[in-house]
Amino acid sequence: MKRFGGFTAVDDLSFEVPEGGIFGFLGANGAGKTTSLRMALDILRPTSGAISVLDRAPGLKGSGEIGFLPEERGLYRQLTAVETVTYFGRLKGMALAPARSAARALIDRFGLTAFADETVEKLSKGMAQKVQLAAALVTEPRLLILDEPFAGLDPVNQAMLEEVVLERARSGATIVFSTHVMQHAERLCDRLILIARGRKVFQGDQAQARAQLPTRLTITAQKAPRGLPGVAEVRSLGPAGEGWTDYELALAPGASAADLLQACTSDGFPLRRFETRQASLHEVFLHVVGEAEAEPQ
Repeated sequence: MKRFGGFTAVDDLSFEVPEGGIFGFLGANGAGKTTSLRMALDILRPTSGAISVLDRAPGLKGSGEIGFLPEERGLYRQLTAVETVTYFGRLKGMALAPARSAARALIDRFGLTAFADETVEKLSKGMAQKVQLAAALVTEPRLLILDEPFAGLDPVNQAMLEEVVLERARSGATIVFSTHVMQHAERLCDRLILIARGRKVFQGDQAQARAQLPTRLTITAQKAPRGLPGVAEVRSLGPAGEGWTDYELALAPGASAADLLQACTSDGFPLRRFETRQASLHEVFLHVVGEAEAEPQ
């Protein structure tokens, strides 16, 4: 738990991050994501409760095993790009020569070779963010924590960052990816947690998340599909021509689209179209977090 005066920012939040892969830490702005990450990094101390990171309490010990890209970027404007990354490597226990070598390699990897010796104040926002990411990666950390990493990046740099995150995950690192943008989480995350008002409202994989909402289907039929087994909701989408109509269906919990198709075939219910669609992570987010936000405090 973390309280600021009378305000509870994080409330009875408990979860484990599996080793390896990309773990989504998801919630709306103000849900308590950044506060939780800062407690895991010992930037803030919890009001109550205990935290373990890489099998130890948060602190300076083993800091080289953790890389952190904060939501609020903070670089020394008078240092060059290479000096900045080298400094963060030294800060986490690297010797000077290896730190400088790793800094140069990362600067090159991020397409900043021509700007390696420019001061941070002369770099564009996107370039500075690449430098900050390089600083988080310089020690090749086992655990990489990214807090809203795509904020302010153009699509090209977003794609570059996604590629780097996937590379680190394939190399065996554990990535904690904090965001409120579900499209990013949908592309990257193996498992995830959703929080609202500082509390956990869901934890699991993407399939389990989508199962929070019923499977939906779009069919084209000659009559309304009412009374068919497993159909919980029917909504007409309008005429499809030649006496056919498009309908959107929501299945009841536990119902199967395959069983519904078999029933249509057996009962002589003619279909011209039958498409299933699982809920997107964005829809799940709106549903689960929306319900939590609607609960009285």
